[in-house]
Amino acid sequence: MKTEIHTQKWARLGVIAYEHPPEAPPPRPYLFKNLRSEWRLAVSVERLIASRKSLLSEAPGSATVYLIPGWKTPEAAMAPLRRYLAKLGYDARHWGFGTNKGNPERDCTLFSEKLLSHTPHGEKAALIGWSLGGVIARETARAIPEVVSGVITYGTPVIGGPTYTLAARAWGTAECRRLSAEIEKLDTENPIQVPIAAIFSRRDGLVSWPACIDRTSPKARHFEVKAPHLAMGLDPDVWRIAADELNRFSSV
Repeated sequence: MKTEIHTQKWARLGVIAYEHPPEAPPPRPYLFKNLRSEWRLAVSVERLIASRKSLLSEAPGSATVYLIPGWKTPEAAMAPLRRYLAKLGYDARHWGFGTNKGNPERDCTLFSEKLLSHTPHGEKAALIGWSLGGVIARETARAIPEVVSGVITYGTPVIGGPTYTLAARAWGTAECRRLSAEIEKLDTENPIQVPIAAIFSRRDGLVSWPACIDRTSPKARHFEVKAPHLAMGLDPDVWRIAADELNRFSSV
């Protein structure tokens, strides 16, 4: 019955919840014409304003949560979601390294060291990452699962590194290939073992949505929303999923 209620809740909101990875075509390289879908940012903002009261009816929590911004994005981009989670009672924090400058391997090492030193013995923290921030959250969970209760990502490529994203040209072909091979190797040899909620959208104009489907992590489940990439941080459905999944992490 609990699963049925959960499914009905998301269906009522127009969200599709997948307990198993959904069918998807192969991811495609980014095309600038895909940016046309990003105009729906204003729609998400309007929906967020209209949902202010109902969002506060989500289950409260008290766990520590770190929020990691996307590529070239400042921490301020995560501030609205952080404030919302704080209102629900969570100890919601920015990741502490300012703007995400686009060095995930270095940042994962630094953030892992911070998490190990700041997490009290026997406790765990949840991680939320937008786009590239989700890559850092995932790799941190892979490296130190003993202090991570779960990971929530939105608009995060888990296949190919930056290959199927707007940032592919900035990284270059050789680096895209290297990162893609490294991620594939890690997923094969050391799949992420903590619970993962991967939020994606077929309207994502910056990341090819099939690249967001996690088929290697045994505890991953997926949520499909209607917001495009740039609107996900202000989308009420994304916020509800985050609150619901954080509550689930605390009960695992």
